[in-house]
This record gives sequence, C-alpha cells and structure tokens, in this order.
Amino acid sequence: MSAPAPGAARPPAKTLIAGVGNIFLGDDGFGVEAVRRLGAHPLPDGVEIVDSGVRGVHLAYQILDGYDTVLLVDATARGADPGTVHLLDATEPATPRPRAAALDAHHMTPDAVLALLDTLSAGTGGRPPRRVLVVGCEPADTAEGIGLSDPVEAAVDEAVALILRLVGADAHAYADADAEEDVDTDADTDADTTERSTTPC
Repeated sequence: MSAPAPGAARPPAKTLIAGVGNIFLGDDGFGVEAVRRLGAHPLPDGVEIVDSGVRGVHLAYQILDGYDTVLLVDATARGADPGTVHLLDATEPATPRPRAAALDAHHMTPDAVLALLDTLSAGTGGRPPRRVLVVGCEPADTAEGIGLSDPVEAAVDEAVALILRLVGADAHAYADADAEEDVDTDADTDADTTERSTTPC
C-alpha cells in the first residue's frame, strides 16, 4: 500500500461524545438525554455520539479506539445551583482517580470510567485520548424515578449548545448570549474550554 502523497489532507481527528448516566435515577439521566438531543444536529466529520448509559466498562474500551478527544456528558455534583452546566478538563485530574478494583460496572461516573481507562490502556496497549472533557450538569434529584427535574431539563439545551461549540459545529441558531453566561467552568481548564470559546476540540 502506497503512502499518502505529500501535502495530502489528513482525515479529521476523531472525537467521541458519550452520554453517561442512569435514566431510572432522575437527574442522573442528564447525559443520556443530552446526547439524544445532540443527535438531531449535524456534526463535523470525525465526531461520533454514543449513549453509554451505565455501560462504563464498554465505554472505557471504546475510548481507547484511537480518539483524539473525548467529551463525557453526565450529571455532575459540584455544589452549585441545580441546572448549572459545568465544563471540566479531566485530561490530567488534580486528585487521584478511584482504584479500578473498586469500580461498580453498573454505576460508573466519568472519574470511574477514566480510572478503568488507565488500567485497560496499560494492559492492552490501547492509546488513551489526547484530551478528555466533561460537560456536566448540577443535579437536583437523583432518587429513583424516570424524568429530569425542571432545572436540569432546562439545562439540557444549554449543554447541547456548549458541546456543539466545542466540536466546531454551527450552534448560532441554538444558543444565545444569555445561555453562555450561565455556564460554570472549572478554574483549572485551558482558556479554549471556557463558555465563550468557539475553538473546536
């Protein structure tokens, strides 16, 4: 097989957007609903969407499949008001990730998925993504039951607009300036991961 000609265009970097969560635990289903709505929008080449639900082990293996960037979408409790959208850079966590041996394959947070990712990468030789971001929403109620609370339901479209901006899709008709002001970002994230960014992943 011949090598690509010098100067030939390279295929776009692969990006995976994964919705994580349990739809039977109220607001924990935020990530699943967000990626469902995201599927109605055209996305750039190389961007894939998956509803991972509670299949964290499967997701960890999939993340090792040559992706440059992974966006995990999940309910994320950080002490803010319910419905607050968070953007976190989880590429190099500030605190140690949970040990893989303590993971529950049926209820895995993004941190737990990434802990398993480290173990699988070492054992299989798979390549971890260059960058991992978490688009999260502050939950109001994660008790047993189907359906999102009002503030989290209202935040789903805001999260979708943020994801579209992060992957370089056209979200101008979807988001407005007021929605941008409500996004909370982690203080340690890079400048191009803030709510005002239009730089693709």
